[in-house]
Amino acid sequence: MHKEFQDAAAGFPDPFRLLVRETAASTNDELRTLAEGGAPDGLVLLALQQTAGRGRRGATWFSPPGESLAFSILLKPSEPKALWPRLALATGLAVAEAAESFGPAAGIKWPNDVWIGRRKLAGILVEAGKDYAIVGIGMNVNSSAFPPEVAEIATSLRIETALDHPRHEVLAAIIHSFARRCREIGADFDHMLDCVRQRCVLTGHRVSLSTSSGPRQGVIEGIAPGGELLLRTESGLDRLIQADEVRILE
Repeated sequence: MHKEFQDAAAGFPDPFRLLVRETAASTNDELRTLAEGGAPDGLVLLALQQTAGRGRRGATWFSPPGESLAFSILLKPSEPKALWPRLALATGLAVAEAAESFGPAAGIKWPNDVWIGRRKLAGILVEAGKDYAIVGIGMNVNSSAFPPEVAEIATSLRIETALDHPRHEVLAAIIHSFARRCREIGADFDHMLDCVRQRCVLTGHRVSLSTSSGPRQGVIEGIAPGGELLLRTESGLDRLIQADEVRILE
């Protein structure tokens, strides 16, 4: 399995390079340690088995060995740090585009999930350090079943296509798309955002969500030019920079 991933990595665009670990607790945490030790821009850390993967708010990420992809990418963006949160949307778009190259149409659930239909295919966790960002990606590739607590809300490429997919090929497709999209968080953000809007699964739906000021409900009108979520409530139109537990009500 190492060789297949290394062979795929030989075709990665610069500056992306692959480091494979048999096991890792959290690829984000392990890559942060490497970053603090001076690891270069573009290092991709892939765990064949991730034992303590997490999503936002510390939620556990289901990652059975041999079925999914669990990896993190180290970036040292030249854009101002204020723009780095846009990396979540750039990554979601890259993962959606990669998924579509294997068959199914994919949507983006702002700001950091990729869906097929109403089920989650992949999750993204972006964390910033002093002079670097770490982009963590977990994607269900060949899973055929999920634990009861997520069985109704999760899916995989295998479930959607009735085919097994070589994980190294899926990884390569993500990295190639990501290499292009991660450079668009600055001057080219308008173009990238148009592509995100086309795939936004929340637009037009009534949702409930949690914000730093408490729970909210409203209708999503789209994504603002800066990447914020536009929530129409009885009191007006809000631009949300961050929200948790976004649930579609209708």
